[in-house]
Amino acid sequence: MHEYQSLKVEQQGAIAHILINRPAKANAMDEAFWTEMVEVFDWVDQTDSVRVAVISGVGEHFSAGIDLAMLAQAAGSLTQDIGRNAERIRRNILRLQAAFNAVDDCRKPVIAAIHGYCIGGAIDLISACDMRYATADAHFSIKEIDMGMAADVGTLQRLPHLIGDGMMQELAYTGRAMHGDEARQLGLVNKVYADHAELIEGVMTLAGEIAAKSPLAIRGTKEMIRYSRDHSVAEGLNYIATWNAAMLQSEDLKLAMAAHMSKKPAEFAD
Repeated sequence: MHEYQSLKVEQQGAIAHILINRPAKANAMDEAFWTEMVEVFDWVDQTDSVRVAVISGVGEHFSAGIDLAMLAQAAGSLTQDIGRNAERIRRNILRLQAAFNAVDDCRKPVIAAIHGYCIGGAIDLISACDMRYATADAHFSIKEIDMGMAADVGTLQRLPHLIGDGMMQELAYTGRAMHGDEARQLGLVNKVYADHAELIEGVMTLAGEIAAKSPLAIRGTKEMIRYSRDHSVAEGLNYIATWNAAMLQSEDLKLAMAAHMSKKPAEFAD
């Protein structure tokens, strides 16, 4: 497995566990993080033996968001030319967005396991995941407003699909903190665990359950859910009809049917 600077990647059976690994800095997202996320999720996407990805944080926190040293450095590189500055900043924002687009676009389900701080850029990250689970003391905050800026790597685009506009706007305009139980009530997280150990155990068990399903069926399901978020019902129905015209001829379908009849678990090819 490739060595990364800001991430730690472990493959446990069919599960890829991606850990944000800068515990001394509350897992703040530094320069290396943004390029490594793209590489890691390309690897998850391309590796057939990986069926599910889990993201968590090493140490006390999930992540305190973008490393402010990185922002300061970007500010220091500006010139006198407004046009060139704007073009450079825009290009940089699009580069950061690509790190979380890689999560959203990944063919495999991605589960976030959140404890401690989940602030600013970390909210953008979990918004791009398929499911979120947290500890009771997890601390969520759309902190960008207190930095004098609008969140720009996905929170404002993806979060309304998860918790609805009203609460999303309250959180985005105030930057206030929210803990595990409130996040659960809003539907941002699916379940709250007492502590970090229970959280990881619970999420890994769930990931294992998903990994045991037909990879083709999981792939199609994720593709349709993502497509439907951004298209009309009619377009989504048309797409699944075309998709399943091929996929319903898969070996996985016969295996799943046989397993159902014999009440034994099916073994699907990668």
